[in-house]
Amino acid sequence: MKLKLIIAIVPDTRTEDLQEAARTAGATGITVIHQARGEGRAPAKTFLGMDTQLMCDALMFVVAASRAERVLAAITEAGGLEDEEGAGVAFQLDVEAARGFLTQLPD
Repeated sequence: MKLKLIIAIVPDTRTEDLQEAARTAGATGITVIHQARGEGRAPAKTFLGMDTQLMCDALMFVVAASRAERVLAAITEAGGLEDEEGAGVAFQLDVEAARGFLTQLPD
């Protein structure tokens, strides 16, 4: 079985929308890492020494390769990743080997 890993790093306010979009597109599971931090082109701003960045979540989906493009497109659209600066990023990687993902088989 060929699998892809899709990783999305988005503001935590968008996590639920992306989860729903991914499930609708065929993802059957998700791992969320809360309070991830990152920095884009512009350095992080501070106010009186306190970080003013929004908190981000890292969402990871392991999906059958046949579903990957559909899931990535749904995440991109739901998160406005191509439309808004700072909306987040998403990318996919090949999974060389994995175990325990029998539920990821296409229907």
